Amino acid sequence: MCTLISKYNVAGPRYTSYPTVPYWDTYHFSLKAWRGTLQDSFRESNTNEGISVYIHLPFCESMCTFCGCNKRITKNHDVEVPYIKSVIKEFSMYRELFNEKPIIKQLHLGGGTPTFFSPEHLDRLLSGIFSIGRKAENCELSFEGHPNNTTKQHLATLASHNFTRVCYGVQDYNEGVQKAINRVQPFEKVYSATFQARKEGYTSVGHDIIYGLPFQTQDDVINTITKTIELLPDRIAFYSYAHVPWMKGNGQRGFKEQDLPSPKQKRKQYEIGKRMLTKAGYVEIGMDHFALKTDPLYEAQQKGTIHRNFMGYNASKTQVMIGLGVSAISDSWYSFAQNVKNIEEYQKLVDDGILPVFRGHILTGEDLIVRKHILNLMCDFETSWEDPSLYFPELPDVLIKLKELSNDGLLEIHSKKIKVTRKGRPFVRNICLPFDMRLQRKKPETQLFSMTV
Repeated sequence: MCTLISKYNVAGPRYTSYPTVPYWDTYHFSLKAWRGTLQDSFRESNTNEGISVYIHLPFCESMCTFCGCNKRITKNHDVEVPYIKSVIKEFSMYRELFNEKPIIKQLHLGGGTPTFFSPEHLDRLLSGIFSIGRKAENCELSFEGHPNNTTKQHLATLASHNFTRVCYGVQDYNEGVQKAINRVQPFEKVYSATFQARKEGYTSVGHDIIYGLPFQTQDDVINTITKTIELLPDRIAFYSYAHVPWMKGNGQRGFKEQDLPSPKQKRKQYEIGKRMLTKAGYVEIGMDHFALKTDPLYEAQQKGTIHRNFMGYNASKTQVMIGLGVSAISDSWYSFAQNVKNIEEYQKLVDDGILPVFRGHILTGEDLIVRKHILNLMCDFETSWEDPSLYFPELPDVLIKLKELSNDGLLEIHSKKIKVTRKGRPFVRNICLPFDMRLQRKKPETQLFSMTV
């Protein structure tokens, strides 16, 4: 395994979309084209499938140095109401594009820190959103919670809107590691937040854990996983820390490269964590994710209905995803659109009645085919071209590039499909790379992505 890590530890996308953002063709993108593909996709899917809504709430009271999200550090809570007004107005602008009221099948509050907002203001936000779109009968509503500031009132308010899922950012329980990443939260806080969520009726509580953090050791990972298993969250995201200080400003410059575990040490952290989780009854779902067999994500895996988009892994798919708020990305399946990243610019555009989109990409026919293959690999660890519509001219070249990974036992190549082996699952990003036509045709001159292993 160590030899494979050295061989395949290269920079590569995490494939929450295809094409990946650095390879969007922004020159041929326009708001008119975006609106058109969105309206077409909505007509195709809303009645039977509904839409997903992602709301980006960017404010945090302090900077976590491992984080790559778009955020604004402030202790001024006067920013809450003006921002909420803008988000609700933005969604009303999208409603005007549709021929009927959108059915909201999924909604996720991300950040930033969603629980920076008071329970009263979150109630105002959600009441406004659900007055514009109606909830599906079995809607999936979730939010990202900070264990230090998610209160009983937050949980109760969101539960009153039918929220059933919360994901807490845990990262690591070692105090030295927590100080390095500026995210100090004792086990007791996580225990309390997890217990309170279940008491309020949340049926899926998730924990995010990160390996490869500065000063983190194998013993730290063992300790964190042991404590996590005590609480038995329904889902666990066990992420690799992505060290990309050139992209994320000064936040990741508070420690040096030599403070990080080596790739070999990092992989050992993952392998031992995975063994512990599997022994405790968790099942590996897609890349970096684990779930108990009682969780809907496991059930979706068994049914083959898992979907991956900018909100991560989901138990079901919608063709349309509307991203609201600063920097949020929307997906019509046929195109992507990203909002401006500056809060003041975002609010000004919305106040002026202009969709706050600053860039996007209209998918070509080839993009749509490749997107499907990469989605299959990331969700199901296999893909097929038995359906002639999923064949594309460069596929034979892709299979040639995959031959070496096959020789290393990372995947099986059949006449009309490929299947990732258990040994190959940690390398699924590498297996997707040959399919990435845009990256293959134009290799980046500088490092754009985190390392794959």
